[in-house]
Amino acid sequence: MYQLSNVSKHYTRGGRTVTALDGVDLAIGAASRLVVQGPTGGGKSTLLQLLGGLDRPSSGSVILDGTDLGALSESRLTVLRAQRIGFVFQNFHLIPTLTAQENVETALVPFGVKALERRRRAAEALESVGLADRLGHLPDELSGGQQQRVAIARALVKRPAVLLADEPTGNLDASMRDEVMEVLDGQWQAHGLTFVLVTHDASVARRAPRVAAVEHGRVTVTDRAAVERP
Repeated sequence: MYQLSNVSKHYTRGGRTVTALDGVDLAIGAASRLVVQGPTGGGKSTLLQLLGGLDRPSSGSVILDGTDLGALSESRLTVLRAQRIGFVFQNFHLIPTLTAQENVETALVPFGVKALERRRRAAEALESVGLADRLGHLPDELSGGQQQRVAIARALVKRPAVLLADEPTGNLDASMRDEVMEVLDGQWQAHGLTFVLVTHDASVARRAPRVAAVEHGRVTVTDRAAVERP
């Protein structure tokens, strides 16, 4: 699915060069689950942005199913993101004046899906994350965990191959964190997604069979399944 080869990312800030990623090699298989963990400023969110085509590497290549994301034009990259990648963020990014169902429907508008089909698919997606009884609720009528579940439904209603989540439990308490992680894990398994999650939370990282630790721009991968095999 993904193949990163000698990927580096540099930024210029205040006249100096900052290295966010430094010579990263990483393979992420189709339908696999990877947690990216590390300290603030270590490069983990930069890695996720490169995987999502939201940024381009300074050097090296980010290949998604044979396509070099860094070599695509902005228009082709926009289409690829829309069709193949779902995003979930820490701050939900729901439109406050739209209901849960309408927020989910917004992901289908660029595809020209007819209104009746949009409503049906949005309702189905919300039901899959346990919110069938909250279709008509506005975001401020929902708990933080419920708002994040709406955001998950919005990411998945377009049926992407890849789900990228950046600190999706960062604004939640422990009980809501576990609730959201159960939903994310369930959706990954149900849809055969390639699922990459960024977190600084060790309890979230412990749930993953494979963890990429990012620190000072370097990536070290631990395959827990391999470690635990006799």
